Amino acid sequence: MESDPQKFRPRAAIAMARCFPPFMSTILDERLEALFQTVVKRNPGETEFHQAVREVFESLGPVLVKHPEFGTHKIIERICEPERQIIFRVPWQDDSGQVRINRGFRVQFNSALGPFKGGLRFHPSVYLGIVKFLGFEQIFKNALTGLPIGGAKGGADFNPKGCSDGEIMRFCQSFMTALHRNLGEYTDVPAGDTGVGTREIGYLFGQYKRLTDRYESGVITGKGLDWGGAKVRKEATGYGTVFFLQEMLAARKDSVEGKVCIVSGAGNVAIYAIEKLQQLGGKVVACSDSNGFIHDKKGLDLALIKQLKEVERRRIADYARHHKRARYTAGGSIWSVPCEVALPCATQNELNGKDASRLLRNGCLAVAEGANMPVTPEGVRVFLDAGIAYGPGKAANAGGVVTSALEMQQNASRDSWGFEFTETRLAEIMRGIHASCYQTAEEFGAPGNYVHGANIAGFIRVARAMLALGLV
Repeated sequence: MESDPQKFRPRAAIAMARCFPPFMSTILDERLEALFQTVVKRNPGETEFHQAVREVFESLGPVLVKHPEFGTHKIIERICEPERQIIFRVPWQDDSGQVRINRGFRVQFNSALGPFKGGLRFHPSVYLGIVKFLGFEQIFKNALTGLPIGGAKGGADFNPKGCSDGEIMRFCQSFMTALHRNLGEYTDVPAGDTGVGTREIGYLFGQYKRLTDRYESGVITGKGLDWGGAKVRKEATGYGTVFFLQEMLAARKDSVEGKVCIVSGAGNVAIYAIEKLQQLGGKVVACSDSNGFIHDKKGLDLALIKQLKEVERRRIADYARHHKRARYTAGGSIWSVPCEVALPCATQNELNGKDASRLLRNGCLAVAEGANMPVTPEGVRVFLDAGIAYGPGKAANAGGVVTSALEMQQNASRDSWGFEFTETRLAEIMRGIHASCYQTAEEFGAPGNYVHGANIAGFIRVARAMLALGLV
């Protein structure tokens, strides 16, 4: 049940020496490079966090030209420093009576726009650098939604796989016991992420209620529908990614209908991205899990995938036992499958430069990130240089936090919304995110570049709030 966290560390981005975009001036290049080196020095060994910071910095040159007050008030330096970093011990007892020790984290990054908001991840790979990368991305993702929520992230190097319900409950109770003093519906509102679903949220909320003697339903999101949860929450990130893809294609006078699509992953994000693609007329021919990928040229049987992954908790390889026409490749790259649309929905840095080039050679014309930072810097550059429709995660996968914020609204008003109403609100907000990214990219001289559009639009909203609130 315990694992070596280093064994699970994802491959870090190495391309820290990428050039800044040509529309930055040389002077600003030097200044931002100096700021970046300071971030690296102050946060040694946190390669995923460095990668996320670098990616945002590469968009900010023209912003500082247009808004020199952001430089004067050191907004960039302040945004890169979390308001609070909490690291704590999580002791718990397994079914055999053995005491286990894990490490828990909560990085409350920025609350200029509202209470801290961001998920909890339970996975052996979790360490401070992962949590800070996710929290940093969350600042701008949450800002793009237009909703009053700040950015945070948390988790633990705990592996729920192979644990009994009792063990998971005891771990969650210990985790919440350590963290609950730092949470609150007006302070910090966590949600689920990898390894944290409705079951874990229930145990966490139950312990919070027990410790505080309050039914403060707005303190955590991702709850079950019977006790304060929002409809569409399970579907939200996958649906939202496809809504953003739909808008990118519409801006090019194209649509999802008839497109051959591939989706990496086989969790909630991937499954419901597949569902929405199929509803819009897309033909999804491949998906994957950590062991390999399945390719079904006639189109994936979504009902079977849901049965295997959501009900039976089996591997995607078992799909081929039910459909002999399908081909399963163990340990292969799903990005070798020819497609017109690719949605990386598994994990960070899963699609590199070589994968991106192969996708382009095979006819890919649109990519939307369902996971957080799934494309490496080299891969991003390949897509941007090719001019295809490329939606970065902080914009394209914002559907999860959008619906979390909608859950907070329902909890605050003691209300419950229907599925269609919530999905409509999700679609409206994702259209708004796309419009903001698209218009901002044009305003700052990078038309069609959603990376710059998302980074700049999110940064400016947070920066203006920070200026308005003074030196906090």
